[in-house]
Amino acid sequence: MDPPQERPEAPLSETPPVRPQAAGRAAPAGGDFSAIITVFFFFVVIFFFVAFQSSSTLSNNLTILHQVPEGHVGVYWRGGALLKTITEPGFHLKMPLITQFEPIQVTLQTDQVRDIPCGTKGGVMINFEKIEVVNRLHKDYVYETLLNYGVQYDYTWIYDKIHHEINQFCSAHSLQQVYIDMFDQIDEKMKDALQGDCTRYAPGIEIISVRVTKPTIPEIIRHNFEQMEHERTNHLKNIDSCYGGWSTVLISIEKQKVAEKEAETRKKMAITEAEKNAHVSKILMQQKLMEKDSARMQEEIENQMYLAREKSLADANFYRLTKEAEANKLKLTPEYLELRFIESIANNSKIFFGNKVPNMVFDQRLLGNFLRSVAKRGDAEAEF
Repeated sequence: MDPPQERPEAPLSETPPVRPQAAGRAAPAGGDFSAIITVFFFFVVIFFFVAFQSSSTLSNNLTILHQVPEGHVGVYWRGGALLKTITEPGFHLKMPLITQFEPIQVTLQTDQVRDIPCGTKGGVMINFEKIEVVNRLHKDYVYETLLNYGVQYDYTWIYDKIHHEINQFCSAHSLQQVYIDMFDQIDEKMKDALQGDCTRYAPGIEIISVRVTKPTIPEIIRHNFEQMEHERTNHLKNIDSCYGGWSTVLISIEKQKVAEKEAETRKKMAITEAEKNAHVSKILMQQKLMEKDSARMQEEIENQMYLAREKSLADANFYRLTKEAEANKLKLTPEYLELRFIESIANNSKIFFGNKVPNMVFDQRLLGNFLRSVAKRGDAEAEF
C-alpha cells in the first residue's frame, strides 16, 4: 500500500474564483436606489401638499391629541366635509392629516369693526373709527351655523352687516342728526337691525350690545360745530348778565313744567288705578251674580225633583188605597162576613151577656138574623 499523500494547501493570497453570471442577468447598479428616491420624494410632495395647505392649521392637522379650551367647542372636518361631532372642553383624539380640528368660541366675544366710511344725506363723508359688537354663538346652533356660513360666520353677519347698516343709517339722515341729534339712538338701531337678520337667517347668533364711537367728520365742519357751540354758550352768558336773574327765572319755569308733568302723571296713574279697580269690581260683581244665578237654578231643579217625587208618592198611595178599597168591597160577602164573625167570637175567651150564654154560639137564628141584616144593608148601599 502506498503511503497517504498530503493535499497541497492553497496560498492565502489567492482570490476565490469568480462565478460566471447567467446570460441576460444584469449586475445591480445605482438605478434601483434612484427609483426608491423618486418614490420617496413623490410621497414627500403629497405630504407637504396635504399638510401645508394652511400654515395656521399645521399643528391641528399633524397632532393626534388635541385640546379644546374652556368656553369653546371642538368641530371637525374630514375631507373638507363638516362632521356633526361636537366636543366639549378637554383633551380629545383625532386622526392626523385626515381630520381637521377647529375650536369655536361659544361664550361672549367682542368683535371690533374699524374704519367704516359713510355718506350722510347731505353728501358729507364721515368715518366711524370703531364699532364694538358683543355677541355670542349658542352651542346648540354651532353645526348649523358653520355648515351655512363657515368658521368666519361673524364676517358675514357682523362685520359686513355693520358696514351695510351704518351706510343705510347715514344715507337717510343729515350730518346734524348723525353727529348730534340721533347719535344716542345709533347703538339700539344697530343692535335691532343685526339681531333681526340673525334671528331670521342665523338663529344661533345672539347680539348682546353694540357700542358706537363718535364718528370723525371733516375738520372744517367740526370747527364750525365747535364755533357754533361756543357762540351759543357766550350768547346765553350775555343774556344772563343782561337780565340779571334770568337764568333763575328759566330754572323756575322749567321746575314748574316738571311739577305740572308730575301732577299730570299722578292724575293719569290715579285714573288708571280707579279704572282698574272699577273693572275688577265689575268682574267680581258679575262673578257673584253668576254664582247666585247658578245657586237659584240648582234650587229650582231640586224643588222640581222634590215635587215630582212627592207627587209620585201621593199618586202611588192613592192608587194603593183605591185598590185596597176595591178589594175590601169584593170581600164583603155573607160567607166572608160569617167567617169573620165566627173568628172574632172564637178569639174572645170570655163573653158575659144574656141568660143563655152557653147557647149563644150555637144559636143559628141569631147568626142568620145578623147575616141577613148585613146583606140587606149592602144591597141598600148598592141601590143608593
